[in-house]
Amino acid sequence: MADASTPTEENPLAEGLERLPVHPTILMIFGGTGDLAQRKLLPAIYNLAHEGALPERFHLIGNARGELSDDDYREIARESIEAHSRRRPDPQVLETLLEGMRFVSGSFDDPAVYERLGDVANELDEAAGITFNRVYYLSTAPSFFAVIVGRLGEHGLDSHDDAEVRVVIEKPIGTNLVEAKQLNSAVLDVLDEAQVFRIDHYLGKETVQNVLAFRFANGLFEPIWNRNYVDSVQITAAEDIGIGSRAGYYDSSGALRDLVQNHMLQLLCLLCMEPPVNFSADEVRDEKVKVLHAIEPPTTGTVPQMAVRAQYARGVAGGEDAGGYLEEDDVPEHSTTETYAALRLEVDNWRWAGVPIYLRTGKRLTRKVTEIAITLKPVPHLAFAQDGAVGVQPNQIVLTVQPNEGASISLGAKIPGTRMRIRPVNMEFLYGTAFMSQSPEAYERLIMDAMRGEATLFTRDDEVEAQWRIVDPILEAWADDDGEVAQYESGSNGPEAADALLYAGHRWRAI
Repeated sequence: MADASTPTEENPLAEGLERLPVHPTILMIFGGTGDLAQRKLLPAIYNLAHEGALPERFHLIGNARGELSDDDYREIARESIEAHSRRRPDPQVLETLLEGMRFVSGSFDDPAVYERLGDVANELDEAAGITFNRVYYLSTAPSFFAVIVGRLGEHGLDSHDDAEVRVVIEKPIGTNLVEAKQLNSAVLDVLDEAQVFRIDHYLGKETVQNVLAFRFANGLFEPIWNRNYVDSVQITAAEDIGIGSRAGYYDSSGALRDLVQNHMLQLLCLLCMEPPVNFSADEVRDEKVKVLHAIEPPTTGTVPQMAVRAQYARGVAGGEDAGGYLEEDDVPEHSTTETYAALRLEVDNWRWAGVPIYLRTGKRLTRKVTEIAITLKPVPHLAFAQDGAVGVQPNQIVLTVQPNEGASISLGAKIPGTRMRIRPVNMEFLYGTAFMSQSPEAYERLIMDAMRGEATLFTRDDEVEAQWRIVDPILEAWADDDGEVAQYESGSNGPEAADALLYAGHRWRAI
């Protein structure tokens, strides 16, 4: 779809930002009126249209249970885009996008829905005189994933002689290893693995992808990216908000399932993987799976030594009084669901053996931040130590995923004056200032990759199952634990109990 907005002066810093051609595509969104579709998917598709990144011929078909006409759905899409797009919509681009939208009403298990979807897609093929690729996006509750894929197979929509057919599946892929295996089996009974795109939106963030660029494109980093130089790693995903109105989902999920099992283990894989022979999808994912297999899954008996859970209690967050988790609407009075989880893992391979990797995530913490902090071993000789000096601190490399995407390196520098006094200073890179543009939303990149058939940033079936093998014993141990869950004040850095995971000389970074 061509960009109809007013041309702007070319940004010389954006040189190399490509617009790869994409085959004409029909994107079909199951759950097309849901929260994810309205807040993320539809705005992402608009922004792709605005940038001229969508294929020249593109159509979107929404599906949901409500009885809507095509025009009704276009109005819903318009309101969603105007409310949630990262840029003000251009009227001409928006109108062109909306013209290509259709709607098919009906429940996900209704055979008539799939007959109608097939008919609409064929009508669009005939009208254009070409065959569109098909991308089915499952923006639904996980319980419908296998149902929808099964119906696609029953109605012959899982393949097409003259087009590529792909299916995008949102997380979570099951709630434990058994369910993940069952879902993967049900999906792969109908589809080939190459057709399945299991989406983890964290992998669409620029800084997450830049982990690979920093490591493998810079001779400065790769020689020290190992146990000889790295002392410890901390991966943090903190939020300053509570669960809001999500008690129904969150109380059955918890922090470990919600963030650690997928997002945070993916960050760990990118940080620790070996360089692939090339950056094709399977080569990259092969290396990520090796990392997961190098992590010894805990036993229920060892969980207390390597994992901590807690719930936020009453406190002050954002300058305002905030209630505790058990005071939230619809949360059971004696719930033991964790809103904070911290783990200590080790990747037992040649590169990383002996390096502790600390993971923590929580709600109602001091601020919202997602970052990876790599702390190097201290220098062996402290000739600079003097009274009044802050001291020589170990160098740190910090990759910030959100809110301000970028990276920083801490260095020891001399404080101005007549004496040799040292304190840490930061060298910092921020996306906004370096490239003079906003980073695209994660869903923009991932939707485009799904349409192109580029699977590097999507998780494979064996990856998902390897992640669950690490997390499952922790969930089992916590389910069997009848003791009270530790508490931490809202607006704090988390529970003191998490300090017990740290090896001597280590401390959590301030959030």
